[in-house]
Formats: sequence, structure tokens, C-alpha cells
Amino acid sequence: MTEIAAKTQSDLSRILAERQSKHRVPGLVGAVVREGALAWSGGAGSADLETPGVAPTADTQYLIASHSKTFTAVAIMALRDEGKLSLDDRLEQFVPESKHAGITIRQMLSHVSGMQREPVGDVWDQMKFPDREQLVAGWNEAERIGKPHHRFHYSNLVYSLLGEIVARLDGRSWYESVQARILQPLEMRRTTVGMDGGPAATGYYVPPFSDVPVREPLLSLGAMDACGGLASTAEDLAKWMAFIADPVDEVLSKDTIDEMCQPQIMADVDRWQLGFGLGFMLLRLGERVFVGHTGGMPGHITGSFVHRPSGTAGIALMNTTSAPDPAGLATDLAIKVLDDDPLPPKPWIPGTSVPDELTGVLGTWFTEGQPFVFSVREGRLEAAAPGAPAHKGPAVFERISADLYRTVSGRETGELLRITRDSTGDPTTLHWATYLCTRQPLAFGQHH
Repeated sequence: MTEIAAKTQSDLSRILAERQSKHRVPGLVGAVVREGALAWSGGAGSADLETPGVAPTADTQYLIASHSKTFTAVAIMALRDEGKLSLDDRLEQFVPESKHAGITIRQMLSHVSGMQREPVGDVWDQMKFPDREQLVAGWNEAERIGKPHHRFHYSNLVYSLLGEIVARLDGRSWYESVQARILQPLEMRRTTVGMDGGPAATGYYVPPFSDVPVREPLLSLGAMDACGGLASTAEDLAKWMAFIADPVDEVLSKDTIDEMCQPQIMADVDRWQLGFGLGFMLLRLGERVFVGHTGGMPGHITGSFVHRPSGTAGIALMNTTSAPDPAGLATDLAIKVLDDDPLPPKPWIPGTSVPDELTGVLGTWFTEGQPFVFSVREGRLEAAAPGAPAHKGPAVFERISADLYRTVSGRETGELLRITRDSTGDPTTLHWATYLCTRQPLAFGQHH
């Protein structure tokens, strides 16, 4: 793996020190993931104020709160891929006691169901959280405060119900399902419900008008674990970020993770800087989109985000209730590395052969007045528009049968490409997504 340059590492440590000092965070951990592994981590302050000066590390456990939702979402999508549910199925198909009709799994995953934010009963004031039976009973008392898909409205209650769906379909508790489906295959050994007894950060509230932190209670969320019950470490979250960038089929296919990272709703309608996919926050900063989540529990504020195209992620874990923006810190770390110490480009490797049936297809074809250059890379047919921006990849085709190809990525993904030949076997026209492609630029209808 490519090392992060010493100067960049020093800059990352400075970012942590500045945030810790400016925002009076007892102890914070920052980490950067690159090429599928933890590439850098650092700590500032103290994991526990009773042992001052012992900085937290990548193996210090923090409550990661709403990061738990991303695990719930992956479990739901795994059940979908197994044919146990569809995204457009309604909640009452799995929880027949539900009196809120017509709420779909897709709406629940992307916070567009219109249901209220929290379970009934002022749970964060009373510090009493429902068990599974109370959760479903309370769900029926809860208010549907908005129309479906009308606007983004974040809901811990809804994600707790998604956990109930996982438990019912899998015949085991939500956490047992997440362990078996995700944590064990990815070797995330210190991602647990509540603290696991190993090295951990103590949660504090730092009052605005004094510098004497108050220890926060360690809460147990009961049936709300699926929305916020997990604790984890930077080391484990590095594995989670690497998985989101480059999934392993044993947990979830790349296609399904790609689907989860498609925007379902714009959470920030004014500037389009925060969207929501199926379980993931989609944070746009400049020309990059980061995928991940934040978490907040009493005494613990966390964030982890990955830039999927480069596989570069930032992780921020802080043991204070009133912390700086965790998404901001996590992405600042990732962006520092992306901007100042980017990975070298992958080396060009020569191909070995051009399939015989493609030799006459290569070169420039015109469609709708525009040129497209068809070429072969590593034995596969591609098409690219000259002058297209660098971040837009070519269309890539897969052969179905003689002279029939399917677009598998890039422009017109899913559409067919059909080759028509003359009596000597030379290609005369292409039809791509039914549009005519000719060797000479022509007006519409001119070919006939």
C-alpha cells in the first residue's frame, strides 16, 4: 500500500490538534483509509480524564450511534437480494400489527416516510427506551407528520422498525443478524452493541461557561439498537469504509452498494450538498461526493465518510456531546490526503488481442450529430465522446451474441448496441439505444 507522505501525516495531526483545542474535546481520534486499509491514524487529548494525557488510538472504542443505520440498511438490502423482500414492499407485510398503511421499505431507508423522528414517550428526556413489543405498540401511536417523498425527515423510530423487520425475517435478533451478515465476514471484532469492555473513550459533556467536563451516562437503547446502538473503533470503521468503497460479495454485491449510493432525496434543498441514498448520507464537497454517516450519543460524536472512486476515507471519533461537525472533520482529513498526496495513476497495461468481430467497428461513428470513438480496451468494446470531461468514464459493452452488445457501464447503461453489416461483412451502421450511428455525420432521417 502507498504510504501517506510525512508532511501530509504531520498536517493531519495538526488538524486533529486544532479541532481538539478549539472545540474543547476531551479526546478525539482521526483516521484515513486508503487502498482498502487504515493508512493513518492519530489521537489528541485524553480518552478518559481520570488518566489524563493518555490519548485515544485507532483501537479505542466510541459509541458510533447512527452509524448503526448503515449496518441496518446493508442487512435489509442483503435480505432484498435474497428475495425475502422488495424495496417497494410495505411495512405491514412484515409487521402486520402496523396501523400506518402503505409505508414502503424504500421510504424507510431514505427517511422519506413522513413518520415522526423519535419513538413516543420522550425517550431522550426520560432515558427509557422501548423493548421490541413497546416499539411496535408505540409505532402505532406515533404521528405521520409529512407526506411520503415530500421532504427528507430523519427518523430514529423508522430505523428501529427496520431493525424489527431484519429480526423477523432472519429469525434472530437484529444484532445477531448484523454480526453474522456483516461484522464477522469483515472481521470487525470491536463493533458491538454498547461497549465491549476493551479500551474505550469515556463520554463527557463540556459546559459552555466552564471548563469542567461532566461525565455522560452510558445508555442502552433496547429495541432502538438498529438506529443507534453500536460502538466501534477507527480500526473497525476503516474496514467498513473500505467495504463501502469496494464491496465483497459475501456481504453485499457492488451493484447493490452502488444502488444504495444513488440519491433518493435531497436533504439540503438549498445548496444540494447533502443527499440521502438507501441508508447512506451523500455529502457533496466541491466536485467530490462522500458516502457515509454521522453519529451522536450523549458524550460521543462521530463521523466516517469515503470518496468511493478513490477509496479514500476519513474517520472522526470524539468523546463529547457538543463536538465540532463530525462530517466536516472526517472529510477534512480525507480531502487533505486527496489534494496533497493523491495516489499515483494506475499504470497502463497493454492488451493482448482485439476480437475479430470488432475490428471493423473501431474508430469514429456519429449519432445525433455528435462523434463517438469506439475502441477496444482489454478485449472489451468501449465508446467515448471526444472532449468529454475526465471524470466521465466511457460506455463499456458486453457481447450478448453475434453483433449484439449490452451497455454495462457509462452512458446508456443497460441499453443494447446492434451492429448491421453489408454483404461483405463490413459494419455499415450501429444502433445504440435505438439511435442510428453512421460513419459520416448525418441529419436525422438523412440515412434513408
